[in-house]
Amino acid sequence: MKNSRGALLLTMCAGMFLVQLDVTVVNVALPTIGSRLHADLPTLQWVVDGYAVVLAALLLAGGATGDVWGHRRVVVSGFTVFGLASAGCALAPDGTVLIGFRVVQGLGAALLLPGTLAVITAAFPGRREQARALGVWAGVSALALSAGPLLGGFLLAVSGWRLLFAINVPLVAVAVVASLRLIRGSERVAGRRVDTGGAVSAAVALGAVVYGVIEGRAWAFVVAVAAVGVFVVAERRAADPMLPPSLLRSRQFVGANLVAGAMNFVGLGTILVNTLYLQDVLGAAPSTAALEMVPGFLPLALLAPVTGRLTGRFGPRPLMIAGLATGALAMLNLLRIGPGTGYAVFVPGWLGLGVGMGLLTAAVVAAAVSGVPAERAGVASGVNNTARQTFGAIGVAVFGAVAGTPSNHGAFVTGLHTLGLLGAALWVVSIGVVVVSVRGNRRDDASSEKDSHRDNGVARCANLER
Repeated sequence: MKNSRGALLLTMCAGMFLVQLDVTVVNVALPTIGSRLHADLPTLQWVVDGYAVVLAALLLAGGATGDVWGHRRVVVSGFTVFGLASAGCALAPDGTVLIGFRVVQGLGAALLLPGTLAVITAAFPGRREQARALGVWAGVSALALSAGPLLGGFLLAVSGWRLLFAINVPLVAVAVVASLRLIRGSERVAGRRVDTGGAVSAAVALGAVVYGVIEGRAWAFVVAVAAVGVFVVAERRAADPMLPPSLLRSRQFVGANLVAGAMNFVGLGTILVNTLYLQDVLGAAPSTAALEMVPGFLPLALLAPVTGRLTGRFGPRPLMIAGLATGALAMLNLLRIGPGTGYAVFVPGWLGLGVGMGLLTAAVVAAAVSGVPAERAGVASGVNNTARQTFGAIGVAVFGAVAGTPSNHGAFVTGLHTLGLLGAALWVVSIGVVVVSVRGNRRDDASSEKDSHRDNGVARCANLER
């Protein structure tokens, strides 16, 4: 029994690893994909955002689908869709086909990510064993994001960009077999329904915004506004809404999610332009660029367990302010970068941004979850994850549009300077949001001891929401 549960945990972590890995592994390959498929910058942006938009838009719906259909069925379906789409990406003859399969990959990821967590929670019901299992899950999640550039650079050096997607196929096949053998049939949650109207309108709104930014189409923003209106109406009328309107009455919940969105808007956008800068401006080989990106990703893995404990002890507010201040200073480092300044000038800002995000990640989830009633903690953490994915997708679009084509080195570097000011300003404004919306140290509140224990539990859960 113990061995089978260990195998189950390994399988679910493998699924989550693949989902998170595909967020970052493709970035280091973008210049190579562009040259091999003769793809322009907007196409490369869609290679990243085709996956991110669908994952963000359908993440909450994926969790609800597991409750309605059973998490065993949804996890197996997620693995299957993700694997088939990965094969399609590996065989794609051009950028358009690649984008299409990346969209399908995002659908599989949206089923997998919440499903793996639900299966682990059910398999490890005891509080202590569940905490340990979720700790493993969180550690693997952070490792996936950090390992993406390194693995991507290695696979590019070995075989080329297609292997980045092809390698998923045998891993998924093993995971499907293991899931069918190890996951028990889960009961459906009474009263849960998939909020189809909310999911569709959210996907249209986010897709339209990203399309408008990347392609420069004003009408897309009109579509986005209309879709947001439909989403608001749908959430008010839905029996089981993706985003319960009552949550928006919590100032801390709203503030924490705005900060989480700003974090990924700047973070994922910067990953895109930094990768292009290292390879297309400084001329680094993909494998070299992958190694040069490590200082920014490493703090995410190393700081996750530390910031989780600090958040439990001091509350999320000081960690959020420290992370935002560090990240704002790091973004200003982009003003020092020129076409020939070299890696030594680039790395301090990239390292500082990684430290800032490492300090923020656990804290923003803890702030969002502790800002709502305990029975809404699961929904709150899901909304927070969705906010990060949503604004991250928009950030990739905006940063790519502002920076422009990296082949024009002078204009691209000027764009980086603009983005440095934009990112720093956004994170400074976010500090103000934290000050006015997030409660201070719990020990200074009039809250009960029960609330303090709850915050410690929230901090532990925050590490898994990467």
